Parts: sequence; C-alpha cells; structure tokens
Amino acid sequence: MVSVAPIISQPVPQPVGEKRFLFRSLDWQRYQMLRETLSRDRNIRFIYMHGTLEVTMPLEIHEFSARLIEKFIWILVVELRMKMKTMGSTTLDKEELDKSAEPDDAYYIQNQPLVAGRDVDLERDPPPDLVVEVDITHTDINKLQLYAALGIPEFWRYNGEVWRIYSLHDGEYQEVEVSPTFSLVPKVKLYEFLATARQDEVEAELALREWLRSFG
Repeated sequence: MVSVAPIISQPVPQPVGEKRFLFRSLDWQRYQMLRETLSRDRNIRFIYMHGTLEVTMPLEIHEFSARLIEKFIWILVVELRMKMKTMGSTTLDKEELDKSAEPDDAYYIQNQPLVAGRDVDLERDPPPDLVVEVDITHTDINKLQLYAALGIPEFWRYNGEVWRIYSLHDGEYQEVEVSPTFSLVPKVKLYEFLATARQDEVEAELALREWLRSFG
C-alpha cells in the first residue's frame, strides 16, 4: 500500500510593499549630506529620527494603495466642498527635534487658508493637518512618535489590510474610529473604495461620489 503524504495548504505570502534600508548613528549634518547624495533617485523616501535614517523604495502594492488613498481624499474634499493644499511627499524637517519625514501624502485642509497661494514655511506655518503613510512591510521608525512630535493633528496609517486613524491629543496620538477631518465618512467606505478599485478604479470613484451626493 502506497502511503500518500497529506496535502497541506500553504499560507498565501504577503506582498512586498517596500524595500527599506537603514542607516544608524547619523547626526543631522550627515543625514542631510546622505539625503542630498541619494535624492537623485526620487523614487525613494526618507524618514529620519534621532540618528536613524530609513530609506524606503515603494513597490507596486505600496504605490497602488497610496495613490488610491490620495484619490479617496481628493473625492471627499471635492464632494464635501472643502478646501485643500496638497503637499505630497514634501520633506517635513525639524532640525531642533532631530526629526524629518517624507510621508506618502500630506494635506492642509482645515488650515488651507493660512497657506493658500504660496510655498509653505514650516518655521512659521502650522504643520499639515493630515498625513498618510502606507507601510506594508515593517518599519524601524516609530512613526506615531515621529508625527506626534512634528505636531500633525491627524495621521492615517494603512498596512495593506488595516486602516488606522490617529488623532493628536496633548502631544500623543489616540486611535479613533472616525476621521476628525471627515466625520461623516465611516471607515468602511475606504475599504469598499479600495476593494472596488482593485477591479475597476473608475467604478470605485463613481460609487463613492454617488454615496457622498446622497447627503445633498
């Protein structure tokens, strides 16, 4: 009798969203020099905190998620008749805090009138109202600590499966279920939008716009 080994179902491997490279024990000046050297390739982003520099190279699933979340926010702002200044991955530098970040996206929404029509100067202007980060793979930087120190009022974080919303209170983030910026929009709407967009991005946009217009 021939014995047959049981068929064991293998777990589906998680997609690789980013490649990351760490540099440690860098002071601010060496970080700036290294960033200047590496920044010729603008397909990479920099996060720096207390001597540790993480260089991130986003891959397809990262970019797909980040750009769709960007579209999601754009549709919300337009349909809800809000104002917005998009900062993208603009470097948020704070030398006195020994911290610097290039998020996937950053936005002025509530404070848009304060920075409309000109370049932002973080030495005198408020920080962006909302920052978005997609982290599919592990990051060695404590981004909650980083963006709280930079004074970002609202931080969205998406790991390819779970969307977390953080609101800044007394210098620390608290996870909340509803975005303070878009209080009418339940979290499930982003999941629905992303799921539909994986099949058809146009259909996802039309469905979201139709839902938002139902409030009118």
